[in-house]
Amino acid sequence: MNERSTVTSEAKPRFSEDALQQIQAIYRRYPADRRQSALMPILHLAQREFGGWLSRESLDYVAEFMGLPPIRVYEVATFYTMYNLKPVGRYHVQACTNISCWLCGSDAIMGALKNKLKIQPGGTTEDKRFTLAEVECLGACVNAPMMQINDDYYENLTVDKVAEIIDRLP
Repeated sequence: MNERSTVTSEAKPRFSEDALQQIQAIYRRYPADRRQSALMPILHLAQREFGGWLSRESLDYVAEFMGLPPIRVYEVATFYTMYNLKPVGRYHVQACTNISCWLCGSDAIMGALKNKLKIQPGGTTEDKRFTLAEVECLGACVNAPMMQINDDYYENLTVDKVAEIIDRLP
């Protein structure tokens, strides 16, 4: 897992040299006259780069960086649930509760997570270690129920597995 830098309201977001290299690789995926199509992967990179969430300052920076009107960036960032518009804990726990997972017991998984973390969906633990989110399909329906923690998928979950996974996190 990558350590996340923190962007405060006093700090102006700026991409690191590594991120700038990644952006060049992203841009190469698109025709030169269609670079605005790179917005989603660049927002994803910005979220990683700027502490796991996208502040207003971060969104404005991406807009300026890409030469886009800020409203275009806001439209994308507010539409897709994969972008966090408020700070999240070190571990962003996303439990799928869509139909396949629900049919396979996601209610019990969500209950186990709420019990183990002592927070409700949308909440963050007092130590800022965990944020819990209830999400729609994460695309692993065949191995339901499942959850995602940061970039890692956990599938075929049981209540016991959930507790073990959370306990193993440093």
